[in-house]
Amino acid sequence: MKHVLVVDDDATVAEVVVGYLNRAGFAVDVACDGPTAVALAAARAPDLVVLDLMLPGMDGLEVCRRLRAGGPLPVIMLTARGDEADRVLGLEVGADDYVTKPFSPRELVLRVESVLRRAGEPAGRTAPAAAALRAGPLALYPDARRVTRHGTDLSLTAREFDLLRFLLRHPGRAMSREELMHRVWGWEFGDLSTVTVHVRRLREKIEEDPARPRLISTVWGVGYRFDPPAAEKEAGDGA
Repeated sequence: MKHVLVVDDDATVAEVVVGYLNRAGFAVDVACDGPTAVALAAARAPDLVVLDLMLPGMDGLEVCRRLRAGGPLPVIMLTARGDEADRVLGLEVGADDYVTKPFSPRELVLRVESVLRRAGEPAGRTAPAAAALRAGPLALYPDARRVTRHGTDLSLTAREFDLLRFLLRHPGRAMSREELMHRVWGWEFGDLSTVTVHVRRLREKIEEDPARPRLISTVWGVGYRFDPPAAEKEAGDGA
């Protein structure tokens, strides 16, 4: 049974979310403020956090930073604020998904299941002995969900890992943000700025110069394309 920590100061919202998650088979802890959330997570590490942005004592962004400082942890931001700047900020501090109130509790449960699945939960669903994916200084190990650059481990969120894995498996192909959202996030619809933010964050971690990206190129009017280093392209052309 997977453990979800719900953090929301609205008792009614928290009660509804907990009920739906319990019926879906999750064990759930509840916190009504930031400090309590951090303390509960330290006492019992959750598999995922549903986190309200507006909290007393410590806002959701700071809670997210503190929780993720201890290692990778899937986070779904939950907020009544629909401004795009808030959504982007939530994603930039490491949230894997963002749901705006009012929301469908059933949809939230689906998002929780999707984020956990993409994070590799439950263990053992990935194919055994999957070959490493390589491009220039990058090496991605699917089974270990590990990425290195020049031999040094990178700290990627679950979505960043999935996005990079998908791009590595489809080099040289221009893909729209809608396709990436469908293929990587598993969503038929959603806020496309989610894809934009994750691409930007991924560039900051894998590019030599994120301001002049050479691995993840922008294809104007289409979306993005992963371009392996030139030596690899030439080797592939001669194969």
